[in-house]
Amino acid sequence: MRQSQLLLTTLRDAPAEAETASHRLLLRAGYIRMLASGIYSYLPLGRKVLRKIEHIIREEMDGAGAQEVQLPSLLPAELWKESGRFEPYGKDLMTMLDRHDRQFVLGPTHEEAITALVRGEISSYRKLPVTLYQVQTKFRDELRPRSGLLRGREFLMKDAYSFDADWAGLDDAYSRIFKAYERIFTRCGLNFKSVQANAGAMGGEGGNHEFMALAEIGEDTLAVCTSCDYAANLEEAEGGTAGILTGSDQADQPAAERFHTPGIRTIGQLEQELQIAPHRIIKTLVYSGGGSLFAVLVRGDHEVNELKLAAAAGLDEISLADYDAVQEGAGVESGYVGPVGLKLRLIIDKAVAAMNSGVTGAGEKDYHLRHVVPGRDFELKHIADIRNASEGETCPKCGTGVYKFHKGIEIGHVFKLGTRYSGKLGAVYLDASGSSKPIIMGCYGIGVSRLMAAIAEQSHDEEGLLWPSALAPYQVHILQLSARDQEQSLLAEALYGELGRLGIEALLDDRDERAGVKFKDAGLIGIPVVLVVGKAAGEGKVEFWDRRSGTKEVVGSAEAVSRVQGKLNNT
Repeated sequence: MRQSQLLLTTLRDAPAEAETASHRLLLRAGYIRMLASGIYSYLPLGRKVLRKIEHIIREEMDGAGAQEVQLPSLLPAELWKESGRFEPYGKDLMTMLDRHDRQFVLGPTHEEAITALVRGEISSYRKLPVTLYQVQTKFRDELRPRSGLLRGREFLMKDAYSFDADWAGLDDAYSRIFKAYERIFTRCGLNFKSVQANAGAMGGEGGNHEFMALAEIGEDTLAVCTSCDYAANLEEAEGGTAGILTGSDQADQPAAERFHTPGIRTIGQLEQELQIAPHRIIKTLVYSGGGSLFAVLVRGDHEVNELKLAAAAGLDEISLADYDAVQEGAGVESGYVGPVGLKLRLIIDKAVAAMNSGVTGAGEKDYHLRHVVPGRDFELKHIADIRNASEGETCPKCGTGVYKFHKGIEIGHVFKLGTRYSGKLGAVYLDASGSSKPIIMGCYGIGVSRLMAAIAEQSHDEEGLLWPSALAPYQVHILQLSARDQEQSLLAEALYGELGRLGIEALLDDRDERAGVKFKDAGLIGIPVVLVVGKAAGEGKVEFWDRRSGTKEVVGSAEAVSRVQGKLNNT
């Protein structure tokens, strides 16, 4: 492609709202343009990168035995109501009415649509298993779209769905797609981790994992063990008990003692004014859910993980009780609530249950209790892991490594859905004995446009983008420094023709621009190999600029072509 004919305008500065590196660079390098908040157009360079990502995804999905389909973007709202997701999804759903006042949803995901398709196509175990996928635009009405392609209202996604007769079949499909995802992200040149995750609004009856691109601007926090392969999103990371005095010391504890703490209500006040270490404090919080109140106990240096807590409580939704509810339910204002004598149901974090004793609220204003022993002074009926893990604590899986925290961008998610959708939408099959059974489902998503942004976030330098060879819009960028120099024109054209003959995609900068502009744009665009045709053109030589390493070397044109071939053969 000749750059003089390419729809490409680079920007000296990015818009002020572009806060992340990927957002700034994709705008400045002419890959994307914002049409409205969270909605982007892809210019030719951006579309070429997307197509190459899609190509890798399709190769690996096809290799894993999946078949490509195309589902509608416009989905009947009745399907979403049938599955029970219409109301819970809330305002994130983009909805509309047609001329007959029938309600439709612009698809944010396609579990309902694919299940409806399969229930009409598969009725016998003989047609199972099958895995279907698509690459399609999705729509979610994000409250605050941000970070460019990382959180938009319209985005490109690959979603796949497996259908099996039993759980063993689902386990096999899950494993195949999981491995395909590892190959996809490796081929895309990403530094990534697969972590245990929470299913969220997707629901499901089995395990699920997220694939995270490691990046400081990521919205998710990952707890990764330094010794074993355990890694989990902070929402799911299991808390350890390292450094906690265990129950073996409880027999030595004196009886619980009430002491005066006027005006001292918070963990910080107890720590500062009474010199009590936070890990010696048992924090009592009152939550509401399912129409009733319950109390939650965590250590003073720990935070409640509300996703874990909701699961432990067996509730879909929970929230901290307000001041009046706490006063009514616990008989005292928050800050002085404690487990001793409390009439509310208790859910106790494992770290609290492992303490030898602690300081708690006394259930009376301006008083606390010391020497409170779990199991002696209050019952340990419901113990669960309900807190956020802490960086540096011992991994509960291997017992030797410690948690190190990383920030990550979610780029893929795999779920074992079980019968979550097939049961509600009537996707059943007849087994060998003629009995009707619900199909066992799995779901597997990759954010394609988000993946493009994550790669840009990891692959850039001070000059601009640094695309992996497999994804670069062009594999070689030829810079003819002077558009009017005959020798440069001859050599640039010869290189352009030879690379094309070899099937190597090249972008020829033949514009009548200053050399400085061409170098600046080349650095910004991020094509991995730049061949600079300048003053040495009469000698048949070019400057070979490796954008990733930053090295520049003058070589003969034939050697330059040979080096390009070598680099591409090694990718």
